[in-house]
Amino acid sequence: MKPERFAIWSLLLAALMLHGGATSAFAADPAEEEGDEPPANRLRLRAGELTPAIRLDGILDEAEWQSAPDSIASLVTIEPQEGGVPVGRTVVKVLASARELVIGVRCYDPDPSGIVSFSKARDSDLTQEDHVIVVLDTYQDDRSGFVFAVNPAGARFDGIVIERGEDVNSNWDAIWEARSSRDESGWSTEIRLPVQSMGFEGGLDAWGFNIQRRVQRLQETSRWSSPSLDQEIYQTSGSGLLSELPEFDLGLGLSVRPALVGVRTQPQGRKIDYDGDASLDVTKRIGSSFLSSFTVNTDFAETEVDVRQINLTRFDPFFPEKRTFFLEGADIFEFGLGLDEESLLPFFSRRIGLVGRAEDDQVPVPINVGAKINGRTGDTSLGALVVGTRKADQLVVGDEGQTIDVPQATQGAFRLKQDVLEESAFGMLFTFGDQLGREGSVTGGMDVTLQTSSFMDEKNLLFGAWGLFNDRKGLGGDKLAYGFQAAYPNDLLDVSLSSMHIGDGFDPSLGFVPRNDGHLWKFSSEFNPRPAMPWLHQMYHEASMSLFNDQKNDRWQSYDALIKPLDWLLATGDRFYVQSELIGDRPPAEFELVADVDLPRGSYEWTRYAAGARSADKRRISAEGLYETGNFYNGELETVSGRVTVRPSALITLQATGEKSSGHVLGPEDDVEGYVRRAVAEELYGFELQLNVSSDLQFSSLTQYDTNSREMGSNNRLRWTFNPNGDLFVVYNHNALRTLKNRWEFVSSQLPLKIQYAWRF
Repeated sequence: MKPERFAIWSLLLAALMLHGGATSAFAADPAEEEGDEPPANRLRLRAGELTPAIRLDGILDEAEWQSAPDSIASLVTIEPQEGGVPVGRTVVKVLASARELVIGVRCYDPDPSGIVSFSKARDSDLTQEDHVIVVLDTYQDDRSGFVFAVNPAGARFDGIVIERGEDVNSNWDAIWEARSSRDESGWSTEIRLPVQSMGFEGGLDAWGFNIQRRVQRLQETSRWSSPSLDQEIYQTSGSGLLSELPEFDLGLGLSVRPALVGVRTQPQGRKIDYDGDASLDVTKRIGSSFLSSFTVNTDFAETEVDVRQINLTRFDPFFPEKRTFFLEGADIFEFGLGLDEESLLPFFSRRIGLVGRAEDDQVPVPINVGAKINGRTGDTSLGALVVGTRKADQLVVGDEGQTIDVPQATQGAFRLKQDVLEESAFGMLFTFGDQLGREGSVTGGMDVTLQTSSFMDEKNLLFGAWGLFNDRKGLGGDKLAYGFQAAYPNDLLDVSLSSMHIGDGFDPSLGFVPRNDGHLWKFSSEFNPRPAMPWLHQMYHEASMSLFNDQKNDRWQSYDALIKPLDWLLATGDRFYVQSELIGDRPPAEFELVADVDLPRGSYEWTRYAAGARSADKRRISAEGLYETGNFYNGELETVSGRVTVRPSALITLQATGEKSSGHVLGPEDDVEGYVRRAVAEELYGFELQLNVSSDLQFSSLTQYDTNSREMGSNNRLRWTFNPNGDLFVVYNHNALRTLKNRWEFVSSQLPLKIQYAWRF
């Protein structure tokens, strides 16, 4: 089918859905149109009075817990059986004062010896362990939310709801505390949340609230409100209400956090250099809904390093934002349904304060000053950011020591979003500035997303459209990008269709665009039944395709069709799958595939086959592996990758990863017409050690080596949270190069030490 007809039929289908059953689903709740009172049928939990007598020890033995006016007596299972009774009860109570909330959770378990809990570190991935997740919709807008999770060992995880409740940005951090305790009946936890750590709508006496518990050994998930497989815990439109909240007192709403940094640097062939500096971060609540942030001489010494990737494509890899200043309010800056790192991101904050010839060799540019405001009031969300970076001459980038001069620059972004109907929104985005000093750099656009979680009673349905333009001095061609997506993301059936046009002149200075000059079509379908077999948890079947056409939309430039006929998750938590992939690529010019291996322009089509397996992470020793084989461009390629994780105790976690790709392609022969067989060999190895003394004291060490750069890098990081408001970071980075004679040559080392403390007023 031609793309034009494909688009017409897709739009007609979407229009029929919107005009029919979906129209009423997208509409606003009549009860909410008449006033601000939430619907009466939402589950409610009343908060009790919090007194100073509460000790945060994970044991709910104070009299205040016993006299709390209300509690959640138990949850309802989602998995392995929807609507069932959990193996163990979960009792939840909340106490509140003018300054903070304390959430108490008692998790009964008939077999406490089977509790799966390894992590103690802050921001651990708790998805493969026993844990509880609390989600708070403090604006009661059914779209946003703060996420807090705790496991039986006291490990803490926090994040903000993104992608309309489909995911969580886990790089966001807040000031909060939690303690857990285990006994013969199970485990319990107490979570202390200062209201100053969260923005909220003033005048509300109730917040959206939901809680979910995971019992990992049984693959059991239970939830309080909206216990449905088609609803995510992060979709706050399905949350209950935490009611009878007091009038919160933010004080001045002012937080002042100075930091001192000392750095010892030893570059190759040069003397050891000692340097010290200070930075300042100030935040101020404007009312209760908006947070303004101000930063001076910003330092990111404590930021974790990027995880290296093997990249056998002609496009840049993607690395997520991890810097604290840019993460606050990141959900507000999201734009366009269906836009991601595989298509385009109109605003990508890593374009500020980082520069390099490629995504994987970026180095920091000093930030002089930055300011930001973000928040929500009523149905309106607002985010604004401006950052000034200083001039940097002879900045070293790339593996070969190239240098570039970076001018002083001012960059920023503005995002406005208006909620409409029950769960939908429209908005605009504008960015300006360029880290490299290119003049007249601007990007602007508008988007609209229609969303409902009550289509055909309780199904999710989304439709979105967006449009963007950009400009810059010397930039020519088609500077527009626009597209749409229709999605039906549910447990049994998950289907989406998207289309976007990206002009050859669309190259936003503050965006991430893997490729332009074409039209991208994406279709994905998943059928995921849950058969009534005690040994089988769920079956996943996937068929998807990505097609990138030229500007006229009549000739393909690349395609990728994936078929996954077998992907089974067993009741034990083990998983295995097989898949095949049909791939095509027409590079418009010769490009470097790997070091010293070039591929000529032309038309290439090939097929890949893969099989993978993963053991359940509930075990002290877990592993996963992938084997992939088949053609690759005009040659062949074999890839083997794996991971082994060992957790001898809650104190220590060891993880080893590896990936090896080997094969050949036919590349152009130097000074001779014709082609010659050239080897393709890429290897990447990693080893990680985590020492988790407590949730407030952790040491992590990540060592990575890849054969492309032939460089081994080690990032060693100690974090001691000596006070809920204060942290000490000690980081040691060491880099060595493996020479052609297989000898290790020292490249550089760096030892930053940073201490920070936040005074709250």
